[in-house]
Amino acid sequence: MKEIVITEECLDFIEYQDKRVVTKFFQLIDIMTQEKVVHSNFVKKLHSTKFYELRIKAGNEYRVIMFAIDELSFAECKEVICLYGFKKKSTKDYKKAIASSERILNDYLQNKANHGTSI
Repeated sequence: MKEIVITEECLDFIEYQDKRVVTKFFQLIDIMTQEKVVHSNFVKKLHSTKFYELRIKAGNEYRVIMFAIDELSFAECKEVICLYGFKKKSTKDYKKAIASSERILNDYLQNKANHGTSI
């Protein structure tokens, strides 16, 4: 079973989406906590990065950038952090999302190291 941590930045994004997106997001989170392998329609590694994306299809394409904390492989990890959400309009959106995710991840890891616990 995976532990899923959702940052404030990610929650802020999800909470401002319509009900279908919110419902699908939490359904996928539930699946991720219980299943070791999640179909690539829903979770996919972002090329040339350390991040994965959660793919939410609800009329439009929504993405949540995630990071597997304790393993390089999403399938093997026990802890995942949902860092940043965005509505995908083009592939250009990824550059900004990855930069924001890097910043959020660094802040998260810094806080975790300073406090010795998860946020």
